[in-house]
Amino acid sequence: MNAPAPLKPTIISLGCRMNIAESERMRAMLAGEHDLVVVNSCAVTGEALRQTRQAIRRARRDHPTARLIVTGCAAEIDRSEIGAMDAVDGLVANAAKLDPRAWNVAADAPVITRAEDLARTRAFIAVQNGCDHACTFCVIPQGRGVSRSVAVTGVLREVEAHLLAGAREIVLTGVDLTSWGHDLPDEPRLGVLVKAILDAFPALHRLRLSSVDGVEIDAALFDLIAHEQRVMPHLHLSLQHGADLILKRMKRRHLRRDAVELVARLKSLRPDIAVGADLMAGFPTETGAHHADNLSIIDEIGIVHAHIFPFSSRPGTPAARMPQLPRALVKARAAELRARAAACRQNWLEGLVGETLCVLAERDGTGYAPNYARVALPAAARAGETIDITVSGIEEGLLV
Repeated sequence: MNAPAPLKPTIISLGCRMNIAESERMRAMLAGEHDLVVVNSCAVTGEALRQTRQAIRRARRDHPTARLIVTGCAAEIDRSEIGAMDAVDGLVANAAKLDPRAWNVAADAPVITRAEDLARTRAFIAVQNGCDHACTFCVIPQGRGVSRSVAVTGVLREVEAHLLAGAREIVLTGVDLTSWGHDLPDEPRLGVLVKAILDAFPALHRLRLSSVDGVEIDAALFDLIAHEQRVMPHLHLSLQHGADLILKRMKRRHLRRDAVELVARLKSLRPDIAVGADLMAGFPTETGAHHADNLSIIDEIGIVHAHIFPFSSRPGTPAARMPQLPRALVKARAAELRARAAACRQNWLEGLVGETLCVLAERDGTGYAPNYARVALPAAARAGETIDITVSGIEEGLLV
């Protein structure tokens, strides 16, 4: 028996928080379109591309009569491969996916969903897109283009719209978030934007940043992270590795000590700050000693929100031409990193038992504390409300 056609457009979002923010805008823009499925794809790694293909096939099985369109980075970087799939009816360029003309919808289509359709109590707002850097492992500049910033006035308009629609927390996202402003008049830094949002909306009590590049944190932003209570005590670093030589071969702009010193300075001023980081296992030429440095930085800076991923060679990148490690070794090192990160996180969660936290309730019966710890909430909790809870224990990775 065939599955019924979707009554509203189905948006399937893969990959980064940037994609989440863009998917929400597409959901609003395409609200009048029926029998449409959009896969907002990711291609940051070979595994991400595999998951994109898998999502496309699954979407076709679930919605056999729908028009299936693919956009996102995979539709840009791997255009021929994705476009050749039988399940795909068409592609929309990554740079055009928020342009109503690309979808043949009205130019004044809404940019956010109606309040009654909001799936989240947090609003993801993309304030920057693209990247001007050339990390040796990364294909994202090919899929996203050069860095572009949304002007302060444009960001404030979108924040206001989300707050009026009921959002209680704003999350600023970008491909290279801390490069925001370099292409705008007078080249403002991200701290200027964050302060402008806080000043314009005194009723906004929770503002969170997605992944940041530690070496690009300006003085004003540092001060806000360290002292402003409305900026959540949660810093996610685009770290990538704990060994200096590997960082240099990645063509990153920081060394290990830069991350260690940044976190130490912040924790000395705001001890409750929780640190997350992206870490890659098995980069070409990585030795056992390099891997040991990768493991040790988890404990040294206290990475409690870790995103661990094995190196995946992407055609056309410099790293693809470097001496590769055996896949079994790469996977084993990724598993070791995950185990170390899980132990660090468990110790952190245990340290929160007995603490009182202000949790923003989601619709699935859980919520997030300011430090991004996830909490299982009482059944009576309503989505969108903030609840002071006292942590009594941990169950299946959730505070209770």
